[in-house]
Amino acid sequence: MPRFSSKRRARHSASQMFDLVADVERYPEFVPLCQSLKVRQRTPKDDGTEVVVADMTVSFKLVRESFTTKVTLDRPNLKILVEYLRGPFSNLETRWTFEPRSETECDVGFFLSYEFKSRMLGLLMGSMFDAAFSRFAAAFEKRADLVYGKTAS
Repeated sequence: MPRFSSKRRARHSASQMFDLVADVERYPEFVPLCQSLKVRQRTPKDDGTEVVVADMTVSFKLVRESFTTKVTLDRPNLKILVEYLRGPFSNLETRWTFEPRSETECDVGFFLSYEFKSRMLGLLMGSMFDAAFSRFAAAFEKRADLVYGKTAS
């Protein structure tokens, strides 16, 4: 099963980066391959978390696939868990962590594992997914600079 993980220092607060990743409706504006995203349901929980069910469509050249995920936004612990519900995968899991390093910096952790149901689709889209996810963290950093302003190095 393909896996991808990264940990990068962001020049923005952990809270700001959490908010940026939690704003799933904006993904089509900057996330590689994301053509559209529609939130089906948002459910705030008593423990400070929120559960979002969303449909995402990814597109690359002639290939277009849609899938549904359950996103748990755990603001108290600065973590986001994305779990697969339905679509072309047999498995998909994404985890984000946001570790404060100072008031203006944090370490952003990103983990992804996935497997397509169809071997043919896996062969067709696998290398493209790998390339896109290697640019994923950079896309969020660029978006953070745009939304929150660029900070000095």
